[in-house]
Amino acid sequence: QVQLVESGGGLVQPGGSLTLSCAASGSIFSINAMAWFRQAPGKERELVAAMPSGGRANYADSVKGRFTISRDNAKNTVYLQMNSLKPEDTAVYYCNADIRARTGWFRGYWGQGTQVTVSS
Repeated sequence: QVQLVESGGGLVQPGGSLTLSCAASGSIFSINAMAWFRQAPGKERELVAAMPSGGRANYADSVKGRFTISRDNAKNTVYLQMNSLKPEDTAVYYCNADIRARTGWFRGYWGQGTQVTVSS
């Protein structure tokens, strides 16, 4: 079995910064793409940023220039550095990954989510 555990969410003022982390654990052989999604109340879940293994990151237009996704493959961890946060960034942020584990592939595997609230 595998787990994706997000951390780093919280309450921040507009213009502030937060860094989210998502650590994968279990009997993992490799992880392909890792990504961050978010879902605001009453809205559909949307892609925020994604990073294939060894590839270039891509971002939603709404976060380009403000958010940065990065990976530490040795730690099976993906990060999302969020700067210049806006109230419209308020959402539950979810980690997603394609994981090859001892028991097989876990494609599009989700973490439990972490709440980010941007408010004064």
